[in-house]
Amino acid sequence: MATQPLGRVGIAGAGTMGRGIAQVFAQGGWQVVLSDPAQAQLSSAVDSISRGMDREVSKGRMAHAEKEEALDRVEAVSELSPMASVDLVVEAVSESLPVKQEVFGRLDRICRPGVILASNTSSISIARLASASGRPGETVGMHFMNPVPVMELVEVVRGAETSRETLSATHRIVKGLGKTPVEVNDSPGFVSNRVLMPMINEAAFCVHEGVGTAENVDAIMRMGMNHPMGPLALADLIGLDVCLDIMETLNDGFRDSKYRPCPLLKSMVSAGHLGRKTGRGFYRYGRRVQGDS
Repeated sequence: MATQPLGRVGIAGAGTMGRGIAQVFAQGGWQVVLSDPAQAQLSSAVDSISRGMDREVSKGRMAHAEKEEALDRVEAVSELSPMASVDLVVEAVSESLPVKQEVFGRLDRICRPGVILASNTSSISIARLASASGRPGETVGMHFMNPVPVMELVEVVRGAETSRETLSATHRIVKGLGKTPVEVNDSPGFVSNRVLMPMINEAAFCVHEGVGTAENVDAIMRMGMNHPMGPLALADLIGLDVCLDIMETLNDGFRDSKYRPCPLLKSMVSAGHLGRKTGRGFYRYGRRVQGDS
């Protein structure tokens, strides 16, 4: 027998992060409205969510009937207008300030008063998004980690005017999803990417300057620092375009040369070598991309 959904959440953006967030909310008992203007992206997202839930079933963490019920709670739409009926929105569009500001402006006009507008941004100022939203007290960062169904952490980012009520509600929601919220203040890159991305960038500089190959840089960090994945393999997983966007946000925000994006990273993105999603990044079918390529 179907259970009553805990609430209705809108996910704006059906890319890698949006679909992962949608899966977690659906499994957590929420009715999900997953929005993306690209129909192909929506179809791919629903298939991806279904496969992700199948993995949960195969590991014994979900019954097949529960999977079907959770998948039925996901509604894929190509417009933002259905967000008029949601209790919460999580924005997960591309890591671009103008794009996010445009979405937040539209959401403010569509959503009911009091609805929390959360952003999954990995580096962009919550205050700037709050200004575009028209509801700064209800705007907050809800930064999930990739892959969303696996990673425990959600970085909760407090904007300059985010209300205590919004923060408390966000913490409750995150905990209800089986995740752990960790609250930080608004600053470029927050904590997660202010620490992680300069490490990835420096690893790219090591390849760019011929200090070591991508394999050797990653091996040193895995075996010497006990990292589960080397920084360059991780960059390929995240997407080199996303890494570059975050480095440019840090560089613009702090105006400090230590955040200067590596030229190799910039040239790879310009060439369309974005990592796993394009089949080529620092690795290609197990082979290294040379520093001078």
